[in-house]
Amino acid sequence: MIKAIHIHKTGGPDVMKLEEIELPAPGKGEVRIRHKAIGVNFIDTYHRTGLYPLPLPIGLGLEAAGIVEEVGDGVTNLKKGDRVAYGAGPLGAYAEAINAPANRIAKVPDGVSDEQAASLMLKGMTVRYLFKETYSLKKGDTVLFHAAAGGVGLIACQWAKDMGVTLIGTAGSDEKCALAKSHGAAHVINYSKEDVVARVKEITDGQGVPVVYDGVGKDTFEISLDCLSRRGLLATFGNASGPVTGVNLGILTQKGSVYVTRPSMMDYLVTDEELAATTADVFDAVARGAIKIDVNQRYALKDAVQAHKDLEGRKTTGASVLLP
Repeated sequence: MIKAIHIHKTGGPDVMKLEEIELPAPGKGEVRIRHKAIGVNFIDTYHRTGLYPLPLPIGLGLEAAGIVEEVGDGVTNLKKGDRVAYGAGPLGAYAEAINAPANRIAKVPDGVSDEQAASLMLKGMTVRYLFKETYSLKKGDTVLFHAAAGGVGLIACQWAKDMGVTLIGTAGSDEKCALAKSHGAAHVINYSKEDVVARVKEITDGQGVPVVYDGVGKDTFEISLDCLSRRGLLATFGNASGPVTGVNLGILTQKGSVYVTRPSMMDYLVTDEELAATTADVFDAVARGAIKIDVNQRYALKDAVQAHKDLEGRKTTGASVLLP
């Protein structure tokens, strides 16, 4: 028997309940992972609210790190005692333990703590696909990244600097702007008191940027479009303020024949080879010192409700973890 957070209906943070459930032995091709740290991500709130519909009841969470406790038949790449992490599911990471497909698990290298690994996988892989596949950045590019002081944003600031990319970051307070700046953002804009579009145009000599990475959604959609250069790309990869709806495609012509994409990390990690290449790239960036993970909020597993309230209330910076 293990303790796990489940939801039986969608809604606010209070729909999450800590329950005792039976975890069977791992099946063929699976391993049982005893969690040491669990990542908290905005996508978890989308599952909880029903924005991304799931069959109910169900567990939440896609990212965690821990120790292999038991190995199922046919598993050859992992053994009992291995330190491992995952960031692309299976769902149910908000738990003391989980059975997961061995081919979707990465070994955690020495020098990376459990908390760092649990905060690195999903967020790091998100930045990797955005920077290297959704729009392939090159040295000398200038980009706009919203919510630059969040868990994904702070990784983006560091990775952009490592790539020789000028990152303009937005955040909602002077303190968060300073945090993004200290992590590698070349320029920061406090959207609570500055005109984002005007500042971007000022920084880019009126040209705008070739790509905007927007995890905020509804509240920043038109701002993002107005920050693009002619034929630029808006990658809207999250919905922190709500989903973008009711868009007239004609607006893309008016803004300079710009492009919009709504990518999902899961479409970049379909094959085992894609997952392995992505995780290797993320861990390499950590090993080289290009990325350091800030775990700024820690909660007991039983306090997942408060973790979600803080995340949605924009009270967090960097990464948040649950500790079983």
